[in-house]
Amino acid sequence: MENASRELLNIVIPCYHEADGLPILESRLANVLNTLESQQLNVELIIVDDGSRDGTWQAIVAWAARDRRVRGIRLSRNFGHQAALTCGYDLARGDAVVCLDADLQDPPELIPDMVARWREGFDVVLAVRRRRKGESAFKLWTATLFYRTLRGLGAGYVRADSGDFRLLSRRSLNALNSLREQHRFIRGMVGWIGFNTTELFYDRDARHAGTTHYPLRKMLRLALDAMVSFSSAPLRLAYVLSGLLMLVTLGYLAYVLLVHFVWGIALVPGWASLLLAIIGFGAMNLFCLGLMGEYVGRIYEQVKHRPVYIVAASAEQPPAAVAAAAPVRLDRPQPGTPAAGELQ
Repeated sequence: MENASRELLNIVIPCYHEADGLPILESRLANVLNTLESQQLNVELIIVDDGSRDGTWQAIVAWAARDRRVRGIRLSRNFGHQAALTCGYDLARGDAVVCLDADLQDPPELIPDMVARWREGFDVVLAVRRRRKGESAFKLWTATLFYRTLRGLGAGYVRADSGDFRLLSRRSLNALNSLREQHRFIRGMVGWIGFNTTELFYDRDARHAGTTHYPLRKMLRLALDAMVSFSSAPLRLAYVLSGLLMLVTLGYLAYVLLVHFVWGIALVPGWASLLLAIIGFGAMNLFCLGLMGEYVGRIYEQVKHRPVYIVAASAEQPPAAVAAAAPVRLDRPQPGTPAAGELQ
């Protein structure tokens, strides 16, 4: 029986097409949950189906029917991993919350150690990867390049080699939930809110079932969200590019004047230099306009105040059946307070 005097730990599990992997996840979590409960903790799993079209939702409903600790949430469509994780964070009611991906690349056996660090007084416990099994050299190289670029742009609080496998205390979770960006890069947002942070190192495994849902296209989109959301440095590239092109132009002008007035060589009109100048300045203008358009487009998305996600159904005990849930309206909240109509 659940003891009301115990602290409550939520484990948020975003899922997308994970029907084959959920039975393995349930088996791996069984011993972990027993360990946590032996440490005087109540545990609640919040499993968010991000619009899967396979049997993921049916597997979640069956799991919820077997285990009173499971709360299943189904989104109305695929909103993306960061939105699904946001939904789980919004619904978490515990004293602490852990995010765990359903593919088991991040070991659930590390959760008791994270809880121990939290009980030592840390608000944020980051799981940092030492090694990443089953990932290509290209993905490892691009991940390293991404983190170095992001830190170079000024977002030094984003911890390299840390994903979304982390523990948050209640007060750090409340601070995170007050940030309602449309284009979300949660590992950067967690670093931005601050609080007392520690790290646990681990070796990341390969997927136990299914295929990755983060192809190159989604990785590039996440990287763009991170860079644009956490740094205005790209806007300053306009100054850098214009300065470089101005130096090239002035250098070429000095060369022409030197050739004509000092060396006395007659100038031969050529189309190459004119074409080079037109292409250079035209490319710079288009690049800067596109860059500013990226920021303006995000402002446009933000001021529409659309919800980050919409809940279509839930499954939990009691009752052990699917119950319809009203769409969630997430208006901009005041800091430290829930948004109007936001699920808690």
